Amino acid sequence: MARLKGPEIKKALTRLPGWKRAGATISRTYAFADFPAAIRFVNQVASLAEQAWHHPDIEIRWNRVTLTLTTHDEGGLTPKDFRLARKFDRA
Repeated sequence: MARLKGPEIKKALTRLPGWKRAGATISRTYAFADFPAAIRFVNQVASLAEQAWHHPDIEIRWNRVTLTLTTHDEGGLTPKDFRLARKFDRA
């Protein structure tokens, strides 16, 4: 899958409120009522990531979960990252 260029990334981010680019990654932090709710979300993310065979970096801090995506084998962002980000937002 081809790596996206700057203008393509910028356009794709307009359709993903809350996601931010940092170099070759995009990330978003989700807030939940408590730790168990955050873990339930992480379990949903894990299932979606396995189905897509594309895995985010996950950081858990009590009721906050930060997901970071990039396509490592392409050395940057691809459409795969943005498709999965949309799935995570729907979870």
